[in-house]
Amino acid sequence: MPLIIPKELPAFEDLATENVFVMHRERAKSQEIRPLRILILNLMPTKIVTETQLARLLANSPLQVQLTFLQTASHTASHTPEAHMQAFYKTFDEIKDKRFDGMIITGAPLEDMDYEQVDYWQELCGIMDFSKTNVYSTIHLCWGALAGLYYHFGVHKVHLPQKMFGVFPHRVTRPANPLVRGFDEVFYAPHSRWAGLSRQDIDACADLRMLAESDVAGPMLLSTDSGRQIFVIGHPEYDKYTLDAEYRRDVAAGKAIGVPVHYYPNDDPTQDPVFCWRAHAHLLYTNWLNYYVYQNTPYNLEQLETLGNRTE
Repeated sequence: MPLIIPKELPAFEDLATENVFVMHRERAKSQEIRPLRILILNLMPTKIVTETQLARLLANSPLQVQLTFLQTASHTASHTPEAHMQAFYKTFDEIKDKRFDGMIITGAPLEDMDYEQVDYWQELCGIMDFSKTNVYSTIHLCWGALAGLYYHFGVHKVHLPQKMFGVFPHRVTRPANPLVRGFDEVFYAPHSRWAGLSRQDIDACADLRMLAESDVAGPMLLSTDSGRQIFVIGHPEYDKYTLDAEYRRDVAAGKAIGVPVHYYPNDDPTQDPVFCWRAHAHLLYTNWLNYYVYQNTPYNLEQLETLGNRTE
């Protein structure tokens, strides 16, 4: 089944050339199926790239999925054309009275800042509070996961002495959980961040369950028992060359940056990187849509129950 996005969105043409099943909204209206309504709060500076990455993963499902992109009103995007933001993005005031089957809150390159120093922090808190009453299941990505864990459960981030940068192996710690159904016992995922989590802090929070972690990269996938709040510390949505682009950008800017580990063969940036996390990235989002959105969200979203901080 298709992903429903505006045919003018740059991702539409890109995904169509990859034979990803996309459908414009006019065609979708002719089908007697209620699409899953997914809200994406895109905090990444490279918004068009992130749109395409997430759309690609959400399209790999037999379900009809309709995307709504959300921006913060308290922060103006500086790396994306204003015309694009006006055409494809809503503000919180425009959607605050609506309900959604699922939501994704992306990361942002803000790990070195205290949360309260972020110019849109208060607005983000309001959006995360909205997700407890108006969204059935929310995935928080990378910095968005760190921020969500802090806001919802008081779990503090831990600043790292050097950037966690590269592709790392992770082991599944709760194989019976539907979110990791079909995962290999060890799988790979990319990371690009200056902060992480303490395993001790996670264990001390009764509301959280560790689903996957890495000996090097630390906690990676966490969830409440209900699956209505999910936290992904990393970037499984990244494309093959995303880390490469980040590395070359920082080198060109004269920043002190190491080669992303386990990414290029022999850690040699002159060689083509190995794309070894794509299958599990698709599986993660397919499992989320199937087990925690499609099978559990009420057909009538007005019947959506409020989510408390406690697990269900």
